Amino acid sequence: MRYPHRLTSPTCLLLALAFLPVPLLAKRAPDPAFKTLDGQTRKLSALRGRIVVVNFWATWCGPCQEELPRLKQIAASYAGKPVSFVFISIDAPKDRGKIPVALAKLHVDFDSWVGADTDTLGSFGLGDIVPGTVVLDEHGEPVARVMGEARENDVRTPVDWLLGGKIGAPPTALTKRY
Repeated sequence: MRYPHRLTSPTCLLLALAFLPVPLLAKRAPDPAFKTLDGQTRKLSALRGRIVVVNFWATWCGPCQEELPRLKQIAASYAGKPVSFVFISIDAPKDRGKIPVALAKLHVDFDSWVGADTDTLGSFGLGDIVPGTVVLDEHGEPVARVMGEARENDVRTPVDWLLGGKIGAPPTALTKRY
């Protein structure tokens, strides 16, 4: 029997790529401009060369209130390593005054950026519900996403895999926690 396609055909290549782990197929994350609470412009691309854990949250989100202190503790455990944590609020402009109060109440002293919305979550592959977390490699490519409240291992597993040189099986590409 003769096969209609050679192994080098585009169809065979696409079929082969379909079976690769998702992180190997990942595209660079979107890079919109956000603002700090004091109005400075920030972009995730400024953090290239580092592993970045991006968490989308809101002051009115109950699970976010549970998750932020946990993420703060996880971030502290990576101090001195090439890992950054970025907290981006999806609060509407009229509610942004609540952000410093919420962070103080939770004892979370990390900078929080603003300017995201549910469309931003969707562009990161996180659906349209907060909280949502994405772990980016040093090139800005998504390695793992968590829809809903991230557990400690949801964050540590991909970060440790990246810090360990991507040895072993890649982390779960998408975890749903709602």
